[in-house]
Amino acid sequence: MVKRVAIIGAGPSGLSSLKACLDEGLEPTCFESSDDIGGLWKFKEVSEPNRASIYRSLTINISKELMCYSDFPIPSDYPNYMHHSKILKYFRMYAEHFKLLQHIRFQTSVKRVQQRPDYTRTGQWEVVTETRQGEEERDVFDAVICCSGHYTYPNLPFNDFPGIETFEGKYFHSWDYKGPDNMSGKRVVVIGIGNSGSDIAVESSKFAEQVYMSTRGGAWVIRQVSDNGIPVDMKYNTRFVHILFQLLPINFFNWFGENKLNAMYDHTMYALKPKHRLFSKIPVINDDLPLKILSGAVIIKPNVKEIQGSTVVFEDGSIAEKVDTIVFATGYNYDFPFLPSNAMYKSGHRVALYKHVFPPNLEHSTLAVVGFIHALGAIMPQAEMQARWAVLVFKGLKNLPSNQAMIKAVEQDTKDIEKHYIVSKLTPLQVDFVSYMDDIAGEIGARPSLLWLFFTDYPLFKKVLWGPVTAYQYRLMGPGKWSGARHAIFTQFDRMYQPLKTRKVTEQKPSITSRLMKMSIQVLLGGAVVFYFHTRNPETIPALLSKLPKKAL
Repeated sequence: MVKRVAIIGAGPSGLSSLKACLDEGLEPTCFESSDDIGGLWKFKEVSEPNRASIYRSLTINISKELMCYSDFPIPSDYPNYMHHSKILKYFRMYAEHFKLLQHIRFQTSVKRVQQRPDYTRTGQWEVVTETRQGEEERDVFDAVICCSGHYTYPNLPFNDFPGIETFEGKYFHSWDYKGPDNMSGKRVVVIGIGNSGSDIAVESSKFAEQVYMSTRGGAWVIRQVSDNGIPVDMKYNTRFVHILFQLLPINFFNWFGENKLNAMYDHTMYALKPKHRLFSKIPVINDDLPLKILSGAVIIKPNVKEIQGSTVVFEDGSIAEKVDTIVFATGYNYDFPFLPSNAMYKSGHRVALYKHVFPPNLEHSTLAVVGFIHALGAIMPQAEMQARWAVLVFKGLKNLPSNQAMIKAVEQDTKDIEKHYIVSKLTPLQVDFVSYMDDIAGEIGARPSLLWLFFTDYPLFKKVLWGPVTAYQYRLMGPGKWSGARHAIFTQFDRMYQPLKTRKVTEQKPSITSRLMKMSIQVLLGGAVVFYFHTRNPETIPALLSKLPKKAL
């Protein structure tokens, strides 16, 4: 019987794992190598080895309602896109509210996790730790949750850049970037066009003489601010849009989305257009990059061919001369050096986990990896969902398939990922945010039922269907149900608007005609959703109706 659980890391994944254990009556101990919680979001002026690192100005590109934990809304007065200091403050509030801090051993690193001699019988693990003072300790746990993240080991592919040893200036990985302090008057080349590379190029261009941004394959660039000033994820990351994705060909959405982005700034004209389609890879989220390109502060260039002293030669033959600084925004390698090698099953480019949580080849389901996931969405709700499921599996309340079935599922998952997404050694996996959340919620028994809500709580049904897929939806029913979930869903846009109410203005009320038209469209589309489910599951609606109280009918 699982009772004691070791949790490695006190970042957002570790905190949600701690709470999930406590909610189910387990006894967790979290090991954190630093002196504070927050993981990636704990800013330090000097990057520390084997730890994630961020820059001074970092602001998250996921809005607060889509990034918060499912039963602890972010304060309404917090901005929609939060600076890392606000995010860390939120984590501290969360940890204090749910009394998590007393279960964390700070300044304690995990050196090894190994199976006990009696593992075959007990499924137990021995965890070897080391304190900041160098004292080694050993302890036995019934289960282990690894929450070490995957932005820890910088990838510096010097072999791909001949002549780097001749470079006369300074070069470093984006992991070491803290701010533009030393960029004033410099000529800078940023290699890589991910979110970090774009942020660094934009910020550096405010002080540098010139910034060049080198990209091997280009990127689709989307804005954080969407139509009517709404955060883009609040606008489009809805369950209704997700249903449309299931009904219509993906090429339609690629065409529609690419045309919408090109209407804002033509990606061909801006030299940004990638080789891949929009929904084949997570896009860059940056509102400022197009303006910096338009003003000439950032010049987009192809991949670097070679480096000759202070000259950078690009693959098209063009050059950047008198370069002072090269920033390698070239991603991260991932590793779990403290886990036994036999626990890591490989499939394709990735460490393959059943539903991205459980190693499929172990005799006992007492080791879980939480937060090792990649989607167009925040890690917090995804890690929380994984942790809730993992703990139920530990307790025996939910069962996993056989090893053979899990390995077969993992291999199929690898094929599906490679079919639908652009993957590589550095980005070995990607999932659809809503599909994945629904999948794991289904394992728990917490997936919201649109049909049930349609017949029992139509106002809530409309919010769940049309509104953003916030984590509160996964606290409406099933294990871990939260009494405040319904209210949190109904007030999520109030919290979005609240920090913007800094000056009183007169609001224009919609006309009766527009309200009637909106209501008619909602009823028609709501009926279409019911028809969609009924045609695929003709027995579901009668079964639901039979469960309703007679008074409700």
